[in-house]
Amino acid sequence: MISKFATMALAASALSLGGCMTTGPMDSSELSYVGGAAMYPAKNIVENAVNSPDHTTLVAAVKAAGLVDTLSSPGPFTVFAPTNTAFAKLPAGTVDTLLLPQNLSTLQSVLTYHVVPGRLTAADLMRMISAGGGQARLTTAQGAVLTARMMGDTIMLIDSKGGMSHVTQGDVMQSNGVIHVVDAVMMPS
Repeated sequence: MISKFATMALAASALSLGGCMTTGPMDSSELSYVGGAAMYPAKNIVENAVNSPDHTTLVAAVKAAGLVDTLSSPGPFTVFAPTNTAFAKLPAGTVDTLLLPQNLSTLQSVLTYHVVPGRLTAADLMRMISAGGGQARLTTAQGAVLTARMMGDTIMLIDSKGGMSHVTQGDVMQSNGVIHVVDAVMMPS
């Protein structure tokens, strides 16, 4: 699973999605704050995520899944990062069960379902939604599809089970991609 994910990420970085992707990190003077913690555009996804008090569950899951090296690699990646509150919305015991060693492949599947190869900003996503007649299909690193739509001025993601998540903070730029904070954990089929 990890080597497949890394291979997909390398292939995605070699390909262009036309005008839908931005390139290069932002100027380091343009900081975003997540959970009160500064997110530095010169740092990678993992280096920044570990500082966010709103993403401790996600960081623990990424570590347990063995995805730290992958998400620290050059990418680029678009990560839809569920908050601790998003994980808390799952049925009782779900997170603990996913973190068990015997559920490693399921945990990796859930986490890589939140990653899209390439660097897609909120503006890129909105353009894709508009060009798609109101929705965009995003193929995740896990291999399944997320559907993006607009809900007013908010980007909404619909998982393969019909669950909805909203981007609550977009365009947290990283050296190897971009993070969009979301309010629900999305589940693949």
